[in-house]
Amino acid sequence: MHNPFTIHPASVGETYGRHFRFALAFGARMTLGGLAAAVHAIFPFLFITTASRALEELNAMRDRNARRVASD
Repeated sequence: MHNPFTIHPASVGETYGRHFRFALAFGARMTLGGLAAAVHAIFPFLFITTASRALEELNAMRDRNARRVASD
């Protein structure tokens, strides 16, 4: 029987723990960037570049993780 907690992490070359840490950090950064964008929508003078920076950080995180997994 397949373990539902390890099928996807294994399919992307990660252990459950490594996938958990990456996904949690990625999700937290995504959430904070989204909240900043929502506040910016109401108050355009706040968080002017925060969502854009968050997106750049998320892309960099994803790229670093993909390179790390490929080299393992």
